[in-house]
Order: sequence, then C-alpha cells, then structure tokens
Amino acid sequence: MPGESRFAALEPLLERIQKPIQYVGGELNSQVKDWNCGGHGPDGAERTVRWALMYPDAYEVGLPNQGVMILYEVLNERPDALAERTYAVWPDLEALLREHGVPQVTVDGHRAVRDFDLFGISFSTELGYTNFLTALDLAGIPLHSRDRTDADPIVVTGGHASFNPEPIADYTDVVVVGDGEQAVLELTDLVAAWKAEGRPGGRDELLLRIARSGVAYVPACYEVDYFPDGRIRRVAPRTGLTGIPWRVAKHTVTDLEAWPYPKAPLVPLAETVHERMSVEIFRGCTRGCRFCQAGMITRPVRERSITGIGEMVERGLAATGFEEVGLLSLSSADHSEIAAVTKGLADRYEGSQTGLSLPSTRVDAFNIDLANELSRGGRRSGLTFAPEGGSERLRKVINKQVSEQDLVDTVAAAFAAGWRQVKLYFMCGLPTETDEDVLQIATLATRVIETGRQVSGRRDIRCTVSIGGFVPKPHTPFQWAGQLSAEATDARLRLLRDTIRADRRYAASIGFRYHDGQPGIVEGLLSRGDRRVGAVIEAVWREGGRFDGWSEHFSFERWMRAAESVFEGTALSVDWFTTRERDRIEILPWDHIDSGLDRDWLWDDWQDALAEHEVADCRWSGCFDCGVCPEMGTQIEMGPTGRSLLPLSVVSPDRQRLLEAAP
Repeated sequence: MPGESRFAALEPLLERIQKPIQYVGGELNSQVKDWNCGGHGPDGAERTVRWALMYPDAYEVGLPNQGVMILYEVLNERPDALAERTYAVWPDLEALLREHGVPQVTVDGHRAVRDFDLFGISFSTELGYTNFLTALDLAGIPLHSRDRTDADPIVVTGGHASFNPEPIADYTDVVVVGDGEQAVLELTDLVAAWKAEGRPGGRDELLLRIARSGVAYVPACYEVDYFPDGRIRRVAPRTGLTGIPWRVAKHTVTDLEAWPYPKAPLVPLAETVHERMSVEIFRGCTRGCRFCQAGMITRPVRERSITGIGEMVERGLAATGFEEVGLLSLSSADHSEIAAVTKGLADRYEGSQTGLSLPSTRVDAFNIDLANELSRGGRRSGLTFAPEGGSERLRKVINKQVSEQDLVDTVAAAFAAGWRQVKLYFMCGLPTETDEDVLQIATLATRVIETGRQVSGRRDIRCTVSIGGFVPKPHTPFQWAGQLSAEATDARLRLLRDTIRADRRYAASIGFRYHDGQPGIVEGLLSRGDRRVGAVIEAVWREGGRFDGWSEHFSFERWMRAAESVFEGTALSVDWFTTRERDRIEILPWDHIDSGLDRDWLWDDWQDALAEHEVADCRWSGCFDCGVCPEMGTQIEMGPTGRSLLPLSVVSPDRQRLLEAAP
C-alpha cells in the first residue's frame, strides 16, 4: 500500500553497514503525519499533498541544512500537506538496497519516496548531481523526466544551483528559483487543486499548469537551439505551447519577521557538521563582491529585527537544548543592529552555558567589542576572516574593499586582546590574477604573524591560510570570465606553498590548507554548462560517480573520460565550458532565469573589475541600478529599529531553579 513503512525491510540491512543511526529517524522535533492527513472530498478525491524533501548529501551534512529544515516545517504546518526527509545513502547501503530490492525511503516514516506526490531536492552545490541520480534510481523513478508516468512523483529541484538548472534539465520536472518558503506552498496549492479535480490530463497537464503559473520553471516546456560552433542560438517556450513565460523569475521572501523558521529545529541523532541551533538574522547581501553568486542572487538585504531574532533564539533553545547559537547570514556582522543583538543575547544567556557564534567575519565589520560578546559564554576559538585576494590590486578587481592595513589593524587588535590564532580564506585563479598576486598571500600571512608577536609579546601566534580555486558562477559579473585551468591553479598553489615553507622565521607558525584545481574544473563545467552537460553527469553516475563533493570519492579522471566520450565529434569540450571567456552578445544557458539583476549592469560591473574600479555597498551609498528592487518589486529592509532585547535578565541555571521554585 502507498505510504506504508518499509522499515521492516530496511532494518535487517542496517547491522551490515557503517553509521546505521543516520537512517532510523526519530530525531527530536521530527514529524510523521498521517498519510491521509488532508482527508477526502465529497467525491472521494484525496486532499493530501505529500512531499519527500532531500538534501543530496550524507545525513551528517544534510540534516543541519537550514533550507530543507525550513521547508519541512512550513509544509507540515499545513493540515492538508505532509513532508518527510531523505538524504543520500552511502555506497555500502546503496549496494544492499539494490541487492534486496528495497527502495529509497524517508527517514521519518520510512515510506518509499516514489509514493509521494512531489520529490523536492535542494542543491547548494552542483557536485550533488550524481547523488541526485542515485536517489532517483533507488526510488524507482525514471532518470529522464520524459520517461515518467502518472505513477511517478513530480521531481522538484531548487537551491542556489537552480539559478542555472540546465545541466539537469532532462532529469528534473520543476525548478524553484530563489526563496522556497512561499514557492512550495504555491506548488502545493496547484497540486491540491489538480487532485481535487480528479487529476485531469495527468502529470503533463499538472506540469503545464505549473509552467503557466510562473511559480517555477518547467524545462520540458522550453526548447534550445544551437549554432554550429556550440553556442546557444535561442531558449524559448516550445512551439505550440501558449501562456509559457519567456523568463522565469526568482522568488523573494519579504518581511522575514512573518517567516520565523525553523521554530523547532531538528536535533540530530548522530554527529553532524554543525552541532548548534542556527538563526538566519538577515538574508541577502549588497556588498557587491563580484565572485560571490550567493550575494548576487539573494539581493536585496532583508533583516530580521532584534526582537524577532531574540524570540527565535529563545524558542529554538527551548525546543532543542543546544548550547550554541549560530547567527547566520552571508555577512552577519553587517546587520544594522549586530552590536545590540550580540550584547542583548550575551546578557540574556550569561551563566547558562549558551554560546554565540558568527560565520567568517568581514575584516571591516569586525571589532573587539563584538568578538568579546561572542566569547562571553566561555568559548574563545580562533577568528576567521576572508580577504579572498592576496594583493590589494586583486581585491579591487573582486570589489572586496579591504586593504592590507585594514587586516593588519584588525588582527593587531585581536592579538592584543588575547586571541592567539586567525584563519584567512583566499581564492586562487581570480580574473586578472598573476603569480605575484598569489605570492602576496605569503607576505600578508607573515605580516599577520609578525604583528601578532609584536602586540602580544608572545611567540605562539598562529595563522592558517586556507585557499581554493575560483569558479566563475552564473548571475555574477564574472559569468563571462575564463576559468583558470587545473594545472595552472595547482602550479600557483605549489609556488605559494614553497614560498611559505622557505621562510624559516614564520613557516612553523603558518598553516597551509588548499584544494587542488581539479574539483573546481568539474564544478565549473556543471555551474556554467547547458543541457548537453547532462549526458556527462549521467555517464559519470553510470560509471560509479557518487559523493563528488567528498575528496575520497571524487574522481577527476572519471569526469574527464565521460566528457571526452560525450563531446566526441562536437565543438564542445570541458575547456569550452570552463576556461573559455564569453563575449557580451553570447546567450548564456541561464539567461532565461530572471534573478532580477540587469544583464547590462552585470556586464558593466565586469568591465569595472577589469579596470580595477570598486563599487560601494548600496545599503549606505545609494542605488547603482543593478535592477533587483524594481524588477522583483522589493526593497532593502533593514534597521535600526530602536528596539531592545527585553527582558535582559540573566537566565542562568541557578536563576531558573529559583523561578521554578517560586510560588
């Protein structure tokens, strides 16, 4: 029967694998709703809309994902809908599932994924595509959308990678672009209405309704023509279809106060990459870093109020028991009331063993008062900054707007205040970069160490340099740029490593972590590819490609063999998609996906990058006509609100016991 638990078939297999706990479910705040929670109409038609939600990576990475957790809550709040979760299964369980004929199931009710109405997958990185195909195959869902029948769920993809969905266009039915909270509810409404009407026209009619609504992008409703040299001639609605939009716009949730999710975050049963309760304090970024797709596609900035943040923290801690709160956003220290937020929370939870944390902090947004508030709970770890480019010239190219002196002054203040280590993030292969730009990373690291020694009077100062290859992304000013080859990236990284090691005064104090250039080339192929790249993904998957985001499972050779085979006899190659620079008039595979950013503005910003011209943050300097606010009907939403976090009384264990004992 559809919706029945398959745990009886799964359970005997779990004792034969590693980490079986990740497949059993039952986490605190998880939900298993009745399969028919929506009931039936007077005509007997069912009214329940059922979602299986997936983050296409292992449980330890997928469970803390905020996006999936939010959608899970939003959908389960509806009385006529239910949502359950599933994650990528490790190869040991995959082999056993195939051997024993057990399908991909959810971790909540252990129901077969194929029994659900919709199968939603959220991609934060393109390297999850092979895991996506594994899940489809294990679920018994045909890989290609054209082969699916009315018995198969509608496959919905989203996340940041959906801003260029073309490489998986043949494998997905529906693509949600942008914020998902409202979009999944609108899709649920469309499915509910179609089911209430008796499912007229089957899945083809449902997909057509979705496409015409503009709620999401339906790749099967569009056709792509190519020039003989491989470039795209045109992307347009299929001939004969009416009412299909030429461009599909992203969703933008405004007024985050109205969406205080997750209200009851999931608490994992097994160790995960983030052991904390997280609150998204604002969404979007207008710093204008030209390499940063996340900042570009999530515009405009939308802040939560200080009181809204306080309420989410209080509710989340009560619901989970976590002892750390992550204040998340793309640049958390840029919140207009971050000082009041951190001080208010630190006051509120002083003595309760509750710590606060921020992700990596911009150099020019950091101050010691902020750092002290974050460490007041007793946790003082190293500080993390992301200069991104080694030289001041290169930081102008990428619009980072952080000088070397800014960084030195910041770390000097930190070391003088008692910190002993910092971590610095950089990228290799940025547009216009030279060997000298990369070697400036070594110079900067040694200056950081020397500054720390001078201001602290100690020798145990540490600086860790973490560096990876740059990948140009869609909807950024660098979407036209040629990517540095893997060989050239590796050569520059070796040069930097050898330079750091050669300086005996500082080598022992500088840690050096880097990722070789090969995974970046594959990511570049997938991030800027078109529909013809889909065949490469499938070929890699059929050769055993799984968990490509994990170095121990990634095989560059497998990807290159597959690409060479698929592209043989065509004008295409891996280099054609990655290291080739595009010109202004070329139609890009994602041009029919509307992120709100004006294409001419992006091109002009690309020219500004080449001219080493910086552009200020429009939050403080006025509008630069990027197009997002008028195109999306949105505006920047930020404080200060003038509110405070009340009450500010300390919630320590001793005080809590007194309160509970009071008459």
